Amino acid sequence: MPAKDLGSKHSCFKCSTKFYDLKKPVAICPKCGADQRESPALKAPPERRSRAAKAVEPVAPEVDEEAEADEELDEDDEDEDDDD
Repeated sequence: MPAKDLGSKHSCFKCSTKFYDLKKPVAICPKCGADQRESPALKAPPERRSRAAKAVEPVAPEVDEEAEADEELDEDDEDEDDDD
C-alpha cells in the first residue's frame, strides 16, 4: 500500500527509476534529474476515429457517357423501325 505522505508515484521516462514526488509541484527524477513534465508520454495520443466515423459513404456508380449516348441512339433507331 503506497504511503500517502510521499505524494504521487512516478516512473522516470528517461531512466525508468521509480520515485515519489514528495508532494512537490514539479516531479524531477532524483537519479537523472529529468523533469517529468517534458515526458513524451504526456503528449496527447493521436485522435482515433470511431467506427461510426469510418462509415463508408455510398459511391455513385460511374456512368460511361459514351455508352449512354450509344444506347439512346439505338433506342431511337428501334423507335423509327416500329413506325414503319
